[in-house]
Amino acid sequence: MALQPRNPEDRPIAALLAPDILALLEESPADLAAETEEIHPADLADVAEALDRDKLQAFLAALGPARAADVLEYLDEELRTEFLESVTPRQAAELVSQMTPDDRADTLEEIDEEHVEDILSEITPEARQETERLLSYEPDTAGGLMTTEFVSVAANMTVEVALENVRAVARSGRKEAMHNIYTTDEQGRIAGVMSLRELLAAPSGARISEIAWSEVVSVAPQADREEVARVISNYDMVAVPVVSESGHMMGVITVDDVIDAIQEEQTEDVQKFGGMEALDEPYMQIGLMTMIKKRAGWLSVLLVSEMLTTTAMQHFDVELQKVAVLSLFVPLVMSSGGNSGSQATSLVTRAMALREVELRDWWRVFLRELPSGLMLGAILGVIGMTRISLWQYLATNHPSFPIGYNYGAHWGLIATTVGCSLVGIVTFGTLAGSMLPFVLRRMGFDPASASAPFVATLVDVTGLSIYFLVALIVLHGTLL
Repeated sequence: MALQPRNPEDRPIAALLAPDILALLEESPADLAAETEEIHPADLADVAEALDRDKLQAFLAALGPARAADVLEYLDEELRTEFLESVTPRQAAELVSQMTPDDRADTLEEIDEEHVEDILSEITPEARQETERLLSYEPDTAGGLMTTEFVSVAANMTVEVALENVRAVARSGRKEAMHNIYTTDEQGRIAGVMSLRELLAAPSGARISEIAWSEVVSVAPQADREEVARVISNYDMVAVPVVSESGHMMGVITVDDVIDAIQEEQTEDVQKFGGMEALDEPYMQIGLMTMIKKRAGWLSVLLVSEMLTTTAMQHFDVELQKVAVLSLFVPLVMSSGGNSGSQATSLVTRAMALREVELRDWWRVFLRELPSGLMLGAILGVIGMTRISLWQYLATNHPSFPIGYNYGAHWGLIATTVGCSLVGIVTFGTLAGSMLPFVLRRMGFDPASASAPFVATLVDVTGLSIYFLVALIVLHGTLL
């Protein structure tokens, strides 16, 4: 039994089905399509990924072009690309021709350009023109996400005629977006929309224009995927039409494609928050050198930035030598500032992604985060002062206690220094973290680039300066 080593818990259905399907493929391949017709294509894709590569082509061929195309849509991207580049252009064209236009374009976009040209030359002129039009749009725009398979009827039709047209369309072949029926005027521009249920429930003899909704929510083909996701979420839609500047309908974007786009967008944002470039491939498939390239750049920038921390400590070297106890609290104040900045950055960046705040709202965010930073700093400052007081009490009254530390006669001033510093550092970190996404957006960068490590590094340097300046003021004339 030729199966790839794989953890059964990852793909339980594939682990159960693969041995039987493999046996059927070897003994009676002609029966494979009928025996698997009730299995979901996603489960068959898992089985395909469990097979040896030399069995994959025979497996898909036994399913037939239409069914094989369904399976290919769920297949791992790398394996799908490898397979389509290994077969002849005619064989590949036979499969991709069975896909919906948007899935066909997405599939071909992953393939080498020379292979794409060879495959396109083997499909019908109409399908080729349609595919090339979709490939001309950026993948993360509405034009790149849309499918051209939708159902439309003339607004002046009667319900009976419209129903006959819809039935004819449904019977003619595969249509992905049958959820909504779109209406067009005499010039072919979009005029309204209605659900299939509304069409079925419409009174006999009524005109389509009388039952369709004239207020149509749509997006332009250049709209990015975040805008598309926001529209679908705000209006609870299962599909959103893509309309040209002239008002003509170009395609629709279904909610399943939006879910995929949202997942990709969130994955990119999470990776950027971690202080690295977004990966273009799944984690387990990306090459070592590509991974190093994605991560090394930001790490180098952060290292160089952290060198400024050393410069700040060298500047206050004399004070540190006089009051060595100040160095004990350097990690505490630095981490508190970085953590508060990371919190604020995460909140504001997410609010920007959800369109809860715009660039013009920066001052409102500033006024909101200022008291938050002061209160959070005060809370942490009290905790820090309490810690110093408790340790001093233990060191004075219970010298044998293992965690006690005697800060000397001026322990109260040291506690005040730490408490006041935390108020200033946390406030600065909160404001810096909340304002940095606005600065990046204004400069044309992705606010997600204001990653937690970047903010933490910025606050580390300024936090040390605040800490030692407060120490100079509080301890001046006593210890310094």
